Amino acid sequence: MRWFFLVLAMLSLALPVLAQSGDATPDQRISDQTAAAIYQPRPMVTLTHPDWSRNAVIYQLNTRQFTPEGTFSAAQLQLPRLKTLGVDIIWLMPIHPIGEINRKGSLGSPYSVKDYFGVNPEYGTMDDLKAFVDAAHAEGMHVILDWVANHTAWDNQLTRTHPEWYERDLDGNFRPTPWWDWSDIINLNYAHAGLRQYMTEALMFWVREAGIDGYRADVAGFVPLDFWETARRQLETIKPVFLLAEWEMRDMHYAAFDATYAWSWSEAMTKIAEGHAGTSALFTFYSWNESAYPREAMRLVGTTNHDANAWEGTEYERYGPMREAATVLSVVGEGIPMIYNGQEVGNTRRLKFFEKDPIVWPADYRLDEQGLLYQRLFQLKHTNAALANGQWGGRMHQVVNSNANKVFSFFRERDGDKVFVVMNLSNEAQTATFSGIHHFGDYKDFLSNEPVTVNVTTEVALPAWGWRVFVH
Repeated sequence: MRWFFLVLAMLSLALPVLAQSGDATPDQRISDQTAAAIYQPRPMVTLTHPDWSRNAVIYQLNTRQFTPEGTFSAAQLQLPRLKTLGVDIIWLMPIHPIGEINRKGSLGSPYSVKDYFGVNPEYGTMDDLKAFVDAAHAEGMHVILDWVANHTAWDNQLTRTHPEWYERDLDGNFRPTPWWDWSDIINLNYAHAGLRQYMTEALMFWVREAGIDGYRADVAGFVPLDFWETARRQLETIKPVFLLAEWEMRDMHYAAFDATYAWSWSEAMTKIAEGHAGTSALFTFYSWNESAYPREAMRLVGTTNHDANAWEGTEYERYGPMREAATVLSVVGEGIPMIYNGQEVGNTRRLKFFEKDPIVWPADYRLDEQGLLYQRLFQLKHTNAALANGQWGGRMHQVVNSNANKVFSFFRERDGDKVFVVMNLSNEAQTATFSGIHHFGDYKDFLSNEPVTVNVTTEVALPAWGWRVFVH
């Protein structure tokens, strides 16, 4: 046991030293100047949004189905009415020639790219595209192209000139994206510096030669983030651009993308519409959006798009009687709103993806009730500072109400402008009173334009799926 006492004695001598070790002497402490250098917060977001995206609304244009002709020239004739609707950014679905090997349907998917430097003759020529972009610019709008960086068609020229740039299956053959039925495309491999250079130069080509203003990146998360960050820096040597990622990830906003998809918003809204969730599903989305994403982040919100319309159902099928409330929230809540072509006239059809299936427009393109609502909402977004995108707009603040599982209420405020929003997200009439004082004020009702004073006595009654927006 002698060893035990020796160890105990040694520890008894060491304990005072150990006890004092946490109390650093002044010369051992990190100086305030050094600490400031070490612990100085660095900005999360290093990119700069183009100023024209401040209050922007995005319109997704499916060239094939947008007009009976399905061409850029025919679409160009509709630009004045899109401007009147309130559109700021036109997102053109992929404009490149489509692969023929393993093509789906008779016309194929626009996302099966045969030539990154070519224009699909189905839509017109390079000159037609330039004319479309120039005309959009003349109307004060901007144009972004849908870019498919993750995969190509089987007969893209790169399969012959650079077969090493592609992923391979267990047998050494080109392979489609696994698990999904994407048999008409094959995956690229971004481990190759040459591919990264080629794709960046292709992105720069359309900005420089056709005057386009940015990109929507298809399945952006399947491509390494550092590629997009490098590409962004290169593109901005030409001019400021706007980049939208079809992905939902915080880090994409730091140095690559102005906006990302908000799939979880759509999922929450669908669950509520189906009766599978209450307003807490939205609390989850907006809490994550505020806590995990940088203030500058723009999240793309809308009630449908080309994928949802073709494969999941129309907005009428997916949202039913909640559709109007979902439309309103997509514009007055945080996020950058998007409208898919045809929504402004109440298109109720699923548009075919691999065939010609043009939207059926009214003879004079007259807006229906939903289109008029979109137009008014976009006007409000353009004029009310609280509804601006990203860091320019007002944060959403929850207003606690007496019926919180059924009624969703919040306000946004910025530079003297304010909106107070109350929505009944249930299939029964509801009434709510409200707690707190920060939403108090003198407003006008968005629909009736009548003055409304909101104070401690305010009570709002709403029909099933009803909504009220109060504007200051």
